[in-house]
Amino acid sequence: MTTASAHPDDPHYVHRTGWLRASVLGANDGIISVSSLIIGVAAATPEPGAIMVAGVAALMAGAMSMAAGEYISVSSQADSEQADIRREAEALAATPADEEAELAAIYRARGLSEQTAAAVARELTTLDPLAAHVRDELGLSDQLSARPLQAALASGLTFSAAAAVPLAAAWLAPADAITFTVVAVSILALAILGALGAKAGAAPLVPAMLRVVGWGAFAMATTALVGRLFGVSV
Repeated sequence: MTTASAHPDDPHYVHRTGWLRASVLGANDGIISVSSLIIGVAAATPEPGAIMVAGVAALMAGAMSMAAGEYISVSSQADSEQADIRREAEALAATPADEEAELAAIYRARGLSEQTAAAVARELTTLDPLAAHVRDELGLSDQLSARPLQAALASGLTFSAAAAVPLAAAWLAPADAITFTVVAVSILALAILGALGAKAGAAPLVPAMLRVVGWGAFAMATTALVGRLFGVSV
């Protein structure tokens, strides 16, 4: 299915939700999880070697986990969508008149008169009945359909890129300033991520930044406290 647009050079922001959600999730998790782990390890032991090993391991494992998790979860969503589409195809083959009446009822519920709704349902059924039911009954479209590979790649790549930020900060920082440097750099990175996500989705800037920074700071503070209290890497 393709949908014509009156402004093809300026697409709707909702068309970005698939890759944008996975990208923001991957980048946010990359910064928070790796920086939190580095801070927790640094609170337990000041040994730079142990801190870097933990950070690299967290980056590699986290990227694989994010990509696999996105692929599996979005594949499940895609499977559900395909199952519903098959059910609609079977229903159209078995009871086409009932399906056309169902389509007309949907259009009446959206505000069309009975005569207009019936005419629209009849014309769309003649043109492409399955496409009409997929779009108007199931609420699915090409732009918003589940794309497992796209989600996996977006999440894994953005996790890796974002996780490299606190890892690089820990590597470049003096041994006695690793925690402070990682916290400062990570907070800045989270603020930038919140701003970029808001910009890409046309959302309010300040709430998006505060949301990302607030949860990130809470995660880092929690792991630092655990590392300090128990003297273990977390």
